[in-house]
Amino acid sequence: MSRQPEFLPTTGEEMERAGYEELDILLITGDCYVDHPSFGVSIIGRLLTDCGYRVGLIAQPDWKNPESLTVMGRPRIGVGVTSGNMDSMVNIYTVGRRFRKEDCFSENGETGKRPPHALIVYAQMVKQVFPGIPVQLGGLEASFRRIAHYDYWQDKIRPSVLLDSKAEILVYGMGERPTPEVYRRFAAGESLAGIRGTARLLGKKAAEAFDPGDRYLFLPSYEETLADKDALMRATIMVEQEMNFQSGRGLLQKYGDRLLVVEPPPEPLKPEELDRVHELPYARRPHPKYKGRIPAFETIKDSIQAVRGCPGGCAFCGLVVHQGRHVMSRSEDSVLRELDTIAKCPNFKGTISDVGGAAGNIYGSRYDLERCRKCRRSSCLFPAPCPNYVCTGLETLHLLRRMRKHPKVKHLYINSGIRLDLALRQPELLREIIAHHVSGHMKVAPEHLHPTVLKLMRKSPAEEFYKFMEVFDRISKECGKEQYLIPLFISNFPGCTEKEMKTVDDFLNRHKWSLQQVQDYIPLPMTMGGAMYYTGKAPDGTPIPVNRGLAERRQQIGVLKKRRSGPSKDPAANKRCWERRKPGKQKS
Repeated sequence: MSRQPEFLPTTGEEMERAGYEELDILLITGDCYVDHPSFGVSIIGRLLTDCGYRVGLIAQPDWKNPESLTVMGRPRIGVGVTSGNMDSMVNIYTVGRRFRKEDCFSENGETGKRPPHALIVYAQMVKQVFPGIPVQLGGLEASFRRIAHYDYWQDKIRPSVLLDSKAEILVYGMGERPTPEVYRRFAAGESLAGIRGTARLLGKKAAEAFDPGDRYLFLPSYEETLADKDALMRATIMVEQEMNFQSGRGLLQKYGDRLLVVEPPPEPLKPEELDRVHELPYARRPHPKYKGRIPAFETIKDSIQAVRGCPGGCAFCGLVVHQGRHVMSRSEDSVLRELDTIAKCPNFKGTISDVGGAAGNIYGSRYDLERCRKCRRSSCLFPAPCPNYVCTGLETLHLLRRMRKHPKVKHLYINSGIRLDLALRQPELLREIIAHHVSGHMKVAPEHLHPTVLKLMRKSPAEEFYKFMEVFDRISKECGKEQYLIPLFISNFPGCTEKEMKTVDDFLNRHKWSLQQVQDYIPLPMTMGGAMYYTGKAPDGTPIPVNRGLAERRQQIGVLKKRRSGPSKDPAANKRCWERRKPGKQKS
């Protein structure tokens, strides 16, 4: 294990303190530098340092001044570029295509610290100031934009981000497996071919010489995707079907006489490997140069990520094309060691704000990998739970009970939300969570209540949400606790008209329920929902209505923003009524 500095160097002076005469690898991110395992660039930086490389990091460089990248000199091997923990367009713009008022990954929430399409801008800056240096793209934006995709904010098809960025290689997914191999080959001057979890853009001669065999499938070309809207849907279906790390094939996409090569997905980390990644010597706080607060860090500083991946495959979510649907869980001992580390922090007040990941009740998920080998499903839970996916909740139950025994832990909450379709099949865990791990409010995500829209979303029937409400109210009452649900609904999802939205409106009126949080649908690149929005069709080709402009969207947004007051005949609904409590700030 290589010696790790307290923080990765960000200036020449910090390089000297770390004993670095020059950098091997420079990492660039659009977020503030928070040295914590919830920030992808920090994981990659610590991992590469652990591999023996001298790694420096520039956070939120002045994107109008390429010279801002030269503060630590030219790196010896290469440069890694990420826009941060979010796609830069999602970070900058609202669903109404207006500038957001806050950037939660910047100091004091200040906006304007990163450019639109940040991967392209940063990579072009690198090419300008460090000619000849190889560039690797990574992070969520790289995953979302690795092939031709629909960009909602520009309302057009864009090519793979590799085309405009001129980067040598793109790493999609979480990146711990392929990234060290990329830099090993950068250093050795070796070919970048065949690294799982990566994408490359070949020139004319290399494209002509490339032999796909039966290991790769051709996606619709970029030109075909521009000419035929349905080509985007075909490509999205193919990507989802080939995300199985055991049987997924590589994907090819032509760009004129050039060829995009997307290698098959990498094998997920094993529990011991995931443990190692999370137990690298992170400082677990923002770099000392920041004097203000960083909202995103305040949210996660006392939380623990116990899992990766999500079995749900919801049509509006990008996790399938980034982390995949295979759930990886850390060992209990590793989670407890991280809990010890947090408890020793001087500002720890005794509350763990969250333990989980994509959901709080998927820890300990198990699969018979041999039976999964040829699976091409996009979801382990929709349209019905796969019998090969097992998640009883007992592993989570055991973990939570061990964590509660920690002498410095006063409260341990599950704030990442739980999957309703699993929770009702985990009665022991559900009772435990309601009794001990709700901070007064519990997030649940029915997303909608109309069967047609739920099917398009790949969500479970509304009856499961109704049943969950009953169970939550009953157990809360039995425990003598006044607790409230925070339901999350999405307006304007493709296929949802005023008629379907009325199901949600009627439900909220009936229960006098004013929502704390409003979510209007955003079509993310490479997601099934994004393909439905762009094509106006369901995955099976059936035409569906789509609300596109703000004028068309306003009615459904209003349903979720409506303030509902007055007594309800349902006592449980009165308890849930936010109008009778402190109204939460709504977000659109």
